[in-house]
Amino acid sequence: MQDMHQHYNGVLVGLSYAVSVLGSFTALQFALGIPLAQNAKQRWGAILAAGAAMGGGAIWAMHFIAMLACNMGTQVTYDVLLTTISAVLAVVACSLGLAIVGSGAFRFINLLFAGVLMGLGVAGMHYLGMAAMLSSAQVSYDGGIVALSVGIAIVASMAALWLAFNLRGKLQMLGSALVMGVAVCGMHYTGMSAMEVSQGDTVPAGFEQGLQGQHLGLAIFVVVVLLLAVALGLSIVRQQRRAALSI
Repeated sequence: MQDMHQHYNGVLVGLSYAVSVLGSFTALQFALGIPLAQNAKQRWGAILAAGAAMGGGAIWAMHFIAMLACNMGTQVTYDVLLTTISAVLAVVACSLGLAIVGSGAFRFINLLFAGVLMGLGVAGMHYLGMAAMLSSAQVSYDGGIVALSVGIAIVASMAALWLAFNLRGKLQMLGSALVMGVAVCGMHYTGMSAMEVSQGDTVPAGFEQGLQGQHLGLAIFVVVVLLLAVALGLSIVRQQRRAALSI
C-alpha cells in the first residue's frame, strides 16, 4: 500500500486554537461559581456550564475543526453517531473532573484522580473522533505516540482543573486560557501524528451519509464561538450582579 501524507489548512488550524482559547476562558469564568454555590442545584449548574464550555468548546470543537483542517489526499466524511458520542464524552469527562476537584477543600489527591479521569476521557474523545473518519484510506497508529498523547491529555487536564479553582483575575484567566489552548492543541496534533495513513481501495459503509462540506469547519467555528460568547456574557453579568448584592 502507498503511504499518504497529511497536509493542513492553516486558517482552520488557527481557528481551532482560537476556539480552544475562548472555550477555556469561558470555562474558567463558569468555574468561579462552583465554590460560591449556595446549594447543590447552583453547584451542578456551574459544573455543567464549565464542563460544557471546556469539553464542548475548548476541546471537542477544537478537535473537530482541526480534523477538518487535515487533508489526507482523499475525501473524508464523519460518522454522525460517533462524532456526537465523542462530543458528549468530552463534556461528561470535563464535568466529572470539575465535580471531583470542586467537592470540598482543594486536595492534590482529588486533582490527580480527576486529572487522570478527565485526561482519559479527552483522549477517548480524540480517538473516537478519529474512528468517526470515513474514507478509502487505511489508518493505523504508532503506539508510542498514542501513549504520549494520552500523557499530554492527563497533564493538560490536571493543569486545567488546577487553574479553574486557583485563578480569579481576568488577565490571569486570559493568560491561562492561552496556555490551555496550546496544551489542548498539543494533545490533538500529537495524536494526529500517531496516525499512519495508506491508500485503500473501497470506502466504508455510511460514507455518503457522513458529515461533510467544504465550509463545515468554518461553520462549526462560527456557531460555537457565538454560543460561547453568549454564555460568557451571561456569566459575566451574573458575576457582576452577585458582586453588587454582596456589597
